[in-house]
Amino acid sequence: MTHRRIIRRTLLCCALLLSGTLSDPGAAQAAGEAVLLDIQGPIGPATADYVHSGIETAKKNGAALIILRMDTPGGLDLSMRDIIRDILASPVPVAAHVAPSGARAASAGTYILYASHVAAMAPATTLGAATPVRFGGPPVPANPRKPPPPPKNKPDKAQQELEQQPDTMKSKMINDAAAYIRGLARLRGRNADWAELAVRRAASLSASEALEKNVIDLIAADTPALMKKLHGRVMKTASGKHTLHTRDMTILPLAPDWRARLLSVITDPNVAYVLMLLGIYGLFFELANPGFVLPGVIGAICLILALFAFQTLPVNYAGLGLIALGVAFMIGEVFAPSFGALGIGGIIAFVMGSIILMEAAPPGFELSMMVIAAVTITTALFFLLVVGMAIKARRRPVVSGTEDLIGALGAAHEAFDREGRVLVHGELWQAKTETPLKKGDAVRVVALDGLYLIVEPVSSEET
Repeated sequence: MTHRRIIRRTLLCCALLLSGTLSDPGAAQAAGEAVLLDIQGPIGPATADYVHSGIETAKKNGAALIILRMDTPGGLDLSMRDIIRDILASPVPVAAHVAPSGARAASAGTYILYASHVAAMAPATTLGAATPVRFGGPPVPANPRKPPPPPKNKPDKAQQELEQQPDTMKSKMINDAAAYIRGLARLRGRNADWAELAVRRAASLSASEALEKNVIDLIAADTPALMKKLHGRVMKTASGKHTLHTRDMTILPLAPDWRARLLSVITDPNVAYVLMLLGIYGLFFELANPGFVLPGVIGAICLILALFAFQTLPVNYAGLGLIALGVAFMIGEVFAPSFGALGIGGIIAFVMGSIILMEAAPPGFELSMMVIAAVTITTALFFLLVVGMAIKARRRPVVSGTEDLIGALGAAHEAFDREGRVLVHGELWQAKTETPLKKGDAVRVVALDGLYLIVEPVSSEET
């Protein structure tokens, strides 16, 4: 009986220990992994896709933590909001870490930092400058100069009221951004007043100042230091509360997949710009030389990829229209030479459109002036070469057809007075002449009369 009691108690203890381990969420998280996502450079559609895929992978693999290691100058508003939506809906805690030293989380990076469950920074890093950029038009100065007031003897109340109104569009954008970041700050219990200051006055903070003002939760020099400081913290996510056990947690870096890398290349403004031009030129070659097929196929693919990229980028459509107009003018110069008027006008429109195409874009999404200069010079030289070849071709004498027979030299194939046969260009022709000819006499074709050649004799010196 004693042995049976010992066995029963042993089995009962094992069962209790096992059930306790299975029911303890902290023990389950201790066996999990931390997924590390690197956000480097401007935030765009590729970054949003990368973060979304990373969060989904962490959720499927049962990861206990997601770390967003950031060093970004900012980016597109739509992509930033997509990332924040994924963070807010994530059942796995997300820790945003501005690292390594010298990194920054400016503009869109500040919003993402505020949205994350944990906000951390490495020493000598900065965040802030979260004022939204006005897309699709010229940037609005902070203190726009007001027009001179009307004369005192002729007051214009309507004009005075208009001058006192702020820029409505700019105010709407700033107010929306301020309300958005204040909502994120209140959700995470962080400093909402400074968040609004970062939006309205582009304020920035260092890591130590951010910790002092309750903008971030902690300072960690690197990822291992971050893991040590996160141990034991309780995080509230979309799936409930989680106690982090990160002391011995495995860190799994997750690189962007091929789709995110491809999207990153395509949505680079300089690449999208070149793809658009390759598409236009490919279709132009195909229409000018039907049957080649390859230029048309490549051009269509490049143009579709460029249009896809432009719909995700802050494109100024006036610039896009000027580029299309410039190309059309240069093509018109090829088919209808106008002594350079269309060509020069096309080059000017092309350059102006390229300059304003990405005007007022956020950092990292500007068109390089070197790319614009290189493409413009290449395009201008190409069309000048085509025009030059066309002019030379027009000036060349005709080398085929009946027109080539005028002035051609030949010989009488037989003796005749009025009509007979002559040998011209190695061919026998029926010929007419006003001067009798002997067999072998040298002749020159002076005109055509239907299928007859009008010839005249030439001296031996001329031949």
